[in-house]
Amino acid sequence: MWTSMPVAYDVKSLRAVVNPDISKIRNIGIMAHIDAGKTTTTERMLYYSGYTRALGDVDDGDTVTDFMAQERERGITIQSAAVTFDWKSHRINLIDTPGHVDFTLEVERALRVLDGAVAVFDASAGVEAQTLTVWRQAEKHHIPCVCFLNKMDKPAANFSIESIKQKLKANPVLLQIPVGSGKNFTGVVDLLTNQKLIWKLKSMRDDGRVFEIKALDQSDDPELLQVVGEARTALIEQVADLDDEFAELLLTNFSDNFDAVPSIKLQEAIRRVTLARKGVPVLCGSSLRNKGVQPLLDAITAYLPAPNERHHDLVRWYKDDLCALAFKVLHDKQRGPLVFLRIYSGTLKPQTAIHNINRNSTERMSRLLVPFADQHVEIPSMTAGNIALTVGLKQTVTGDTIVSSKAAAAAAARRAQNDSGAEKKGGEHANIILSGVEVPDPVFFCTIEPPSMAKQADLENALNCLQREDPSLKVRVDPDSGQTILCGMGELHIEIIHDRIRREYGIETHLGPLQVAYRETILNEVSTTDTLDRTVGERRHVVTVELAVRPVDITSVGGSCEITFTEKLEGQLLPGVKEAVENGVHSSYLQGPLLGYPVQGISTLIQDVTIEPGTSAAMVSACVSRCMLKALRLAGGQVLEPVMSLEVTVGEEHLSSVLGDLAQRRGTVRDIQSRHDNKVLLATVPLAEMMGYSTILRTVTSGNATFSLELDAYEAMNPQEQNTLLKRMAGLL
Repeated sequence: MWTSMPVAYDVKSLRAVVNPDISKIRNIGIMAHIDAGKTTTTERMLYYSGYTRALGDVDDGDTVTDFMAQERERGITIQSAAVTFDWKSHRINLIDTPGHVDFTLEVERALRVLDGAVAVFDASAGVEAQTLTVWRQAEKHHIPCVCFLNKMDKPAANFSIESIKQKLKANPVLLQIPVGSGKNFTGVVDLLTNQKLIWKLKSMRDDGRVFEIKALDQSDDPELLQVVGEARTALIEQVADLDDEFAELLLTNFSDNFDAVPSIKLQEAIRRVTLARKGVPVLCGSSLRNKGVQPLLDAITAYLPAPNERHHDLVRWYKDDLCALAFKVLHDKQRGPLVFLRIYSGTLKPQTAIHNINRNSTERMSRLLVPFADQHVEIPSMTAGNIALTVGLKQTVTGDTIVSSKAAAAAAARRAQNDSGAEKKGGEHANIILSGVEVPDPVFFCTIEPPSMAKQADLENALNCLQREDPSLKVRVDPDSGQTILCGMGELHIEIIHDRIRREYGIETHLGPLQVAYRETILNEVSTTDTLDRTVGERRHVVTVELAVRPVDITSVGGSCEITFTEKLEGQLLPGVKEAVENGVHSSYLQGPLLGYPVQGISTLIQDVTIEPGTSAAMVSACVSRCMLKALRLAGGQVLEPVMSLEVTVGEEHLSSVLGDLAQRRGTVRDIQSRHDNKVLLATVPLAEMMGYSTILRTVTSGNATFSLELDAYEAMNPQEQNTLLKRMAGLL
């Protein structure tokens, strides 16, 4: 039996099925390590579903989802692009996410609004560094996953699920067995149906749209039949262990012959296991060679959840009213800001007013679009479960909750209060806001200057637009020099921003040297007191503050600073005064006593606050801030430097050169593993030593190595390095 996929048709046919039934919608993301084949897999999905007329190729720079100039030049994904298409009566909203660590936020905000994910692995490499990062992000959001072992055509491809078990601590459920390996990889055997799916590609240009489906029989290779038989038995036993309903069905109806269980019953059980996140279905193929993508699409619709199968407690309080989350903003030269919304309840219509709870503002949405990478189709309405693109929302930013009106928000707040009993007054909106996207702290910064003062306003506008699009980009003005400071997630991140300002806004900016975003902490526990006595006009303000600071958990990434009050104070302080005290402490956390870097890993105990009548909250904050600065100086400062987790894949002949270079960078080797003919070097290295590492690595290995970096921890600098840094910052070196 031969089968063929739908014939390609125009993108505007999306109008035909504007609002499918919610049970037929799949909001999924494709995530993986760099170069595992995410974008190529996405391109094949679009082609086989009939939404593109030609197969896009990352190397040729003609992919649909990588539509930015920088993405096509570099062959990497930078932004997460949303694509909508239909597959066998299901609507799939798919987001292709970056694999590079500099663009981790793009993955984070995509996963925040998705219901399921496809993790793509390079079959020759298994689980790599960035795979671990994105997998942890998916786990944090409790997202069911399907695994796709890509690049099965590579000579070193290894159909092994051991690395998924060991490194991801996941429970892989094997649904397919490959037929052939390396260049002889021709297809897969579906273990549920015992059918062989074979792609007989006559040339490199064959698109893989047509493939053969044939039931396994005795004429097939005996070794393959044995492997399939054992794998199917193992699959049935594994699913029975994970799903009680399926185990009961087996023991009741098929106790004599487990193999006789209908494939549909097995599929339903695997779906339950996947949704409960007890197991992860594993499929295989080669996207570049056009093999195995159609079964992956079938698996997405069969095993990943519909929006109504993911329970968001908060949404029930809105009932049929609109509730949506803004998860991405893009700027279009013609249409202005384009805001991506995930609709959780209700219906979205163009030419209507919406209320933004976070900004407490009402805006009018002019148009509603279905996102098709960089092409958009206008539609009259969109219902719950979908991802929409809106035009006209000028104040909305990433992480904002959008509702139909202020009255709808108030009604939802009342329902939330009734559900949870008497809530604290004044905090009612906290319950009805969708949790936004966690933005990591930047690790690099540099100055940015326009070519002339005449372009300063244009540069500020460009930076404001880019910050709305990318919340991990921070821009601040140095209070001493007045220079604009650009803060980002890595060298590549800042390089791409610089390039976008030139291409998209036509401004030739100059970047200063890259600098590392250090942190500061304290060494000792200290108690101190301070009094502020100031007369402003005819009003006298008098505050006395007593507090203690001590170091806690200084090395963790994003190590927080705590504020606590003594029991006596907790009951005495009025809410406004307490808020003023907290503001004073927080403001002092922004600039450390040594070099002015943000502080982390400090616990502050407010022991006493005495306030004369008529003293303003601003004066309370000022006194607390001054007292904190005094305490931090007395406690002794310590610079913390970001230390990166480094993974280098290199041929054995170049290993000694890479190790020698790492030794000069204050690197610590944790492990050296073997992967086929290569060595995988795992190390920790201070970020300050990694400037320009990609160029050096290319030189010492003749271009035969790859590496990935991830922020591991903040560690105390040794005294010698700290003194060198202090002198350099003081301009003495």
